[in-house]
Amino acid sequence: MEVLDTTIANVALRHIAGSLGAGQDESTYITTSYLVSNAIILPVSGWLANVIGRKRFYMGCVALFTVSSVACGFATSLPMIIVFRVIQGIGGGGLAPVEQSIFADTFTPKQRALAFALYGFTVVTAPAIGPMLGGWLTDNYSWHWVFFINLPVGLLSIGLTFKFVSDSPLVQRERRQLIERGLRIDYLGFALIAIGFGALQIVLDRFERDDGFSSPFIASFAAVSAIALLAMIVWELVHPQPIVNLRLLRNRAFAISCSVMFIFGFIINSTTQLLPQMTQELFGYDATNAGLTLALGGSFTLFIMPLAGVITGRVVQPKFLVAMALAGTGFAMWHAAGLDLNAGFNNIADARLIQVIWLPMLFIPLSTVQFIGVPPRENNNASALINMMRNLGGSFGVSMSTTLLAWRGQFHHARLAEHITPYTGFGDVTKLGAIGRTVAAQAQMMSYLDVFTALGWFALIAAPFALFLPKLAKGASAGGH
Repeated sequence: MEVLDTTIANVALRHIAGSLGAGQDESTYITTSYLVSNAIILPVSGWLANVIGRKRFYMGCVALFTVSSVACGFATSLPMIIVFRVIQGIGGGGLAPVEQSIFADTFTPKQRALAFALYGFTVVTAPAIGPMLGGWLTDNYSWHWVFFINLPVGLLSIGLTFKFVSDSPLVQRERRQLIERGLRIDYLGFALIAIGFGALQIVLDRFERDDGFSSPFIASFAAVSAIALLAMIVWELVHPQPIVNLRLLRNRAFAISCSVMFIFGFIINSTTQLLPQMTQELFGYDATNAGLTLALGGSFTLFIMPLAGVITGRVVQPKFLVAMALAGTGFAMWHAAGLDLNAGFNNIADARLIQVIWLPMLFIPLSTVQFIGVPPRENNNASALINMMRNLGGSFGVSMSTTLLAWRGQFHHARLAEHITPYTGFGDVTKLGAIGRTVAAQAQMMSYLDVFTALGWFALIAAPFALFLPKLAKGASAGGH
């Protein structure tokens, strides 16, 4: 439900922007506002789950997510939908960490690879059906139904959670002990997180539009973000009950897993945003066909996910699979950088398929090693941190890719246009106009290819660092507490 809502809205961004009177670059705020509020709430969700209780906190998050989804569907302006997306991100931010900590506590280390494979199976279903469903709803009904569709799912989720989910005796005991010791709420830590990440997202979103650091506005917010985040790191390391337990990053396996998850979020969110945008702007696809270019690759990963769960730890060490997945993703992005304006539907869908086929080989192995050496009582905090890194990566990726896209588009247009003169069109204004449109399209296409190339380098450079992940004992799987 939560992952679906990120992908389902991407193919509808042009329609949402047009309906609300916003520009294409402004429409990306609909995605980034959700991601940044996710990033703010994720690190504190572990602490909140410990205090409130996992079940109650989880049900509250689903309720908030569902209500704000409906509110997004009723939005009549860009600021209104951004506000509701922020609230939706707050609700969605508490879901994944609680789910993963419940899995880690419920299943033995030997069972966790299969459990996380089944969990991953549901997670990759969302990118598979989200774009296609979002495009179909947008084309046949309206973009509002992209958000309304969450209402029945949310109500069903709350009912099933109430009936079937319960906190383990260990979780209940530790919650009682925490309350009996007295809560020392880390208000300052939460404020620094909100200010730091909020200001950073504003810088990323408006960097290109406001002419970078030459803008006093951008420079001021960048300084506020840097100071707040540095202060947060120092404060959380010395606080006796930190709202974000950064000490967990001293664990090598966990620290590397967080870094890989950041890269994963950076690349997958960037491409999920850019591909539908590219196909609709340059190839004239409607929202449904733009979604299908993503959905076919996502559908194929459903068959790879169980295989990844079987071979992880039993046949191949997780660290080798993660390194292979990053390298494969890098080469897949280079393959996508070979597209051109003559590319057909199959070419674009194949480029996406070659990229996402590696996701199960990254997601499952990483899930098996990320909790190695983490005390069971810190499962909530560890899950919150690693999901925060994924969402931060996604937020950074969307914003930086959009900025790079604009910069490279201007660069290529200037280089191509300098060869165009009135004589190129033989004095015919109609021909000159057609040449101008061709130049603009070529420049835009080249800028997309530049972004794909940059993402490919990012993945390839990161791949060797996965080899520093720990080895699993033969026959063991996720965990290692």
